[in-house]
Amino acid sequence: MSNTKQPTPLGGVIFADTPIEFNTGKPETKIKVRNTGDRPIQIGSHFHFFEVNHALEFDREAAYGKRLNISSTTAIRFEPGDETEVSLIPYGGKQTVYGFNNLVDGWTGTNVNSSERPAKVIALNNAVARGFSHKAQEKK
Repeated sequence: MSNTKQPTPLGGVIFADTPIEFNTGKPETKIKVRNTGDRPIQIGSHFHFFEVNHALEFDREAAYGKRLNISSTTAIRFEPGDETEVSLIPYGGKQTVYGFNNLVDGWTGTNVNSSERPAKVIALNNAVARGFSHKAQEKK
């Protein structure tokens, strides 16, 4: 039973008094992304952004080990020819990434022995060799 004056019906929702915040305190990386393809591309909240569709052109090195800073189960759609700025945050937990486009398949954090994960430079070279668009972003 809730603290409200009326009983909550089965399946009812009790909202908090304040909004729920997520991803607070995580370092943010903002990058510009352009869809060079001829079809819309949609990227989900937890996809390793470094490994997204090859037709998306952006600074892949800056996206290494990061995902979109959006709530779970949501996505961003990139229309053909559009350029959009997105916010990325590092993965939490063990920061291990497997699958996606198999460019990394290992640990993506920063403070680890280099033999425990593919080097960022090697992963970036593999991405470019496999036809993934990359455009280094100017440092501010």
